[in-house]
Amino acid sequence: MTQKDKRVAFSIYLYLGALFITSLVVSNLIFQKFFFWKPFGDVTVLGAPLFEVSVGILPYPLTFLITDLISEIFGKKKANQVVVAGIFASVFSLAIIYTASAVSATDWSPVSDIKFKEVFGNTIVAVFASMMAYLLAQFVDIQIYHFWKRVTKGKYLWLRNNFSTFSSQFIDTFTVVLLLCSFGEIPWSLFYGLVISGFVFKVFIAFLDTPLLYFFVYLLRRRFNLKIGEEISLD
Repeated sequence: MTQKDKRVAFSIYLYLGALFITSLVVSNLIFQKFFFWKPFGDVTVLGAPLFEVSVGILPYPLTFLITDLISEIFGKKKANQVVVAGIFASVFSLAIIYTASAVSATDWSPVSDIKFKEVFGNTIVAVFASMMAYLLAQFVDIQIYHFWKRVTKGKYLWLRNNFSTFSSQFIDTFTVVLLLCSFGEIPWSLFYGLVISGFVFKVFIAFLDTPLLYFFVYLLRRRFNLKIGEEISLD
């Protein structure tokens, strides 16, 4: 690979990392708004309406698509580096929010202290819960992805994409709902329903992102003339 190709590859990796971190941080900031989606009508699962989920779930599956893409093209080490960077960005954003909450608003401020805390007051708990779930789920996702990549010798992209995502998304959903219930942010009566509803929603999204993964992997393999299973070394 030429130096020019390496520079282009590094730029792609950098932008993918930026999208990953943005999706992660934003999902932590907007989580308090819930929405409903009723493709099957009014269905209730263990006391919780099916697909009444936080808007924070919308950008979150994108992070798993990006880590799978980085894993496929740039390797396990680079995928883990993006995960660590995401943790750092989440902690840093939490520190900024905490500082913003600590200072008093002026009398003419469009957003008062009460309104600010109403929107961001639970962010510390949410980010902590999300970070713990995210840390565990992402590393599990990367490990399972590369396990199946070794077993299949780089073939059957759909298999490792979905197997790794299903496992990690269940761990993520279960962990974050467990922590939010433990901290009193969500009633325990909704625990099982929210876990099932959130997981089923993420599985549905995972099926949708498989064609996207195939498309982007195809483009990158063609651009850099990569064989099946071959990775780009940025070191």
